[in-house]
Amino acid sequence: MEKHGSSPKRSPSLIAETLKSIFTVLVVAFAVATLYTAAKPIGLFSGEFSARLAEAVKSKETPDEGWPTATPRPKPSIGIVVGHWGDNKDPGAVCPDGLTELSINQEVATLLQQRLIAAGFGVDMLKEFDENLAGYQALALISIHADSCTYINDAATGFKVAESRYNPRPERTARMVACLRNRYAKATGLSEHQSITADMTDYHAFDEISEETPAVIIEIGFMNLDRQILTQNQALIAKGIADGVLCYTRNESITNDQ
Repeated sequence: MEKHGSSPKRSPSLIAETLKSIFTVLVVAFAVATLYTAAKPIGLFSGEFSARLAEAVKSKETPDEGWPTATPRPKPSIGIVVGHWGDNKDPGAVCPDGLTELSINQEVATLLQQRLIAAGFGVDMLKEFDENLAGYQALALISIHADSCTYINDAATGFKVAESRYNPRPERTARMVACLRNRYAKATGLSEHQSITADMTDYHAFDEISEETPAVIIEIGFMNLDRQILTQNQALIAKGIADGVLCYTRNESITNDQ
């Protein structure tokens, strides 16, 4: 019979359940504290840890001194021979009023150079008897000249384009000639003058450059009857030549409506 006023004894199972509950609470509390710490922003970390993290990020952004860098690809080159430039023996045609073929050639060549550079090419400006012509290699070579200042007849107007008489690159050069004839006529409105001379087909530079370089010579107009366009609209002359060169290098179609 139970005596009143005495404390009841706790059972072993009740004690075990209590300890288990306390342990569970501690585990949950530890897990929550760990997650909270991991989720804290960088600004809440200790100063030492933040400094190390910033240094690590910086080291990833800054490449090692020995890290290889890309080498820029060289631009494809086109050579321009400025007719009579640097040629003391033959300075080119000279008009009675002092207008020189050389001055026209230089102006047109400079404007052509600007257009070709803008189109993404490297341009080599070469003198008439430039030492760099020996074995010269490029996508193309074009020599710029102007025709006589002397009045010949009313038909002495227009341009001429010629390739080497002994052409070792007939297919490519023939295509470049065709491109120049077509695009130059379209841009300038000048017609082609059918008077190709031996001085053009036997032009000295043809024999000096590499056989892999297609080359042509162009007489851009007569300094007499074509004087106005040659002296007042060299930009149009340069455009016609540039269009012909781009027609060739880009393998454009050559048709009458271009």
